[in-house]
Amino acid sequence: TTRHRVMLFMKGLPSAPKCGFSRQTVQILENHNANYDSFNILEDDEVRQGLKAFSDWPTFPQLYVDGDLVGGLDILKEMDEGGDLADLLNDP
Repeated sequence: TTRHRVMLFMKGLPSAPKCGFSRQTVQILENHNANYDSFNILEDDEVRQGLKAFSDWPTFPQLYVDGDLVGGLDILKEMDEGGDLADLLNDP
């Protein structure tokens, strides 16, 4: 399987987010027609706890591009408004 450059760790699924922050993050990605994959952290507590430790980021959603943590919703909103998110998502 091909791994996506853009990976969203979220509560729920893009089609059925389980929190407002995840829903807004999905909306931002959809607005950019981003090609991304997602993982529902509510289904796997080990992954959820491991990611918190790995990223040193306590909350979800968490967006990764090329294996690097970009951040959560607040950072994505700032990047979106500044135009940096479009560059990041579209960079091959």
